[in-house]
Amino acid sequence: MSGPFKRRPSLKTLPAGPIIKSASLRRRSSLGIGQIPTPPQQELPWDVVDRCFMPIVYCQAAAFILSTVFNFLDISQVSALTLFILFAIITIALILFYHNIKISVVGKAVLITGCDSRMGYALARYLDELGFTVFAGFQNVEDNQYADDLKEESSGRLHVLQLDVSSETQILAASLYIVEHLPDDAPGLWAVIHAANYFAMGEIEWIPYDAVKKATEVNLVGATRVTQVMAPLLRRAKGRLVFLSSGLCRITSPVRGLHCALFAAVEAQAMCLRQEMRSRGVDVVVVAPGEFTACASWLTEEDLLEEAKEMWARLGREARKEYGEQYFETAVRSLEKYCKVQDGDLAAVLKALSDSITRTFPLEKYTPVTKKEKLQAFISDHLPRPVYDVFYS
Repeated sequence: MSGPFKRRPSLKTLPAGPIIKSASLRRRSSLGIGQIPTPPQQELPWDVVDRCFMPIVYCQAAAFILSTVFNFLDISQVSALTLFILFAIITIALILFYHNIKISVVGKAVLITGCDSRMGYALARYLDELGFTVFAGFQNVEDNQYADDLKEESSGRLHVLQLDVSSETQILAASLYIVEHLPDDAPGLWAVIHAANYFAMGEIEWIPYDAVKKATEVNLVGATRVTQVMAPLLRRAKGRLVFLSSGLCRITSPVRGLHCALFAAVEAQAMCLRQEMRSRGVDVVVVAPGEFTACASWLTEEDLLEEAKEMWARLGREARKEYGEQYFETAVRSLEKYCKVQDGDLAAVLKALSDSITRTFPLEKYTPVTKKEKLQAFISDHLPRPVYDVFYS
């Protein structure tokens, strides 16, 4: 859901493709997913670079020091470059071996919140295909066509749950159901994936308070409470806690203030949990996809304009006079990019999410972003703000 630009309760803004029924074909999802996106076999380059970068730097330092010592003691005249190449080859080989070790999925169970979303829905299907026992949480599961579709398209290992993460009662009920339906001999949950989200877009002064409250309850408070309730099950299995964030949450810009604030808070909480749960054998991972890579849009242009009119009507007279219709319309038009990525490819995000669950030694953070988004984040993080403004303001 999208705050003041909220999506319709039953996700009707998504493209609904034809439903195919036959003995040999599963029914295509009304979410517009169709067949499950196949994650690319090649690793996400940014994550491999991130994992290799610092070890390569250390190789350079070690090669320089060792070469200097050998030359000073007249042991050898080997150059620092030669040692660096040797160390780098060995280091990269060890890292890639270490990076690619995978767990066995047999008898492992995962909980996914937010399966109402296109990404959560696709992830539930994909993990079911891999062989996990999947507990798929929907905000509204009763008389929900998409929950029925997911159940029909998946194996008997997939369980559909009523799970509104802002409801304490539903979180506790879901935990009891999970305990009763864990695979045989499974000590607990292998992974909890926080995919539920609520987007409230617009300048801070414009966003209605109920949308601010709802976004905070779902994105931050709800994720925290689910973590608290499911932590004992994760500890027993020495499993994974995965938070879905945004690759651009630290890039400040108008109309994205609440979005940036909440996802930055989610990442900060994940960093603290990583330190708290490390001694308990639980890994904490952040997957921060780009806005286009994640196919974050659930809106049509018609919905966007309709909700903009509603937001404008709810603004006070003084605020309307201060901002003016032209400024307001320009800001709203900047959100149109969220209407143009509904059919984007989820493969890179599914690859990152599945790696965070299936790798024996997962990365602390995965960033399936486009090249443009990676460049934008780099400029924002490492160059002065005036330089960033030249390119992106």
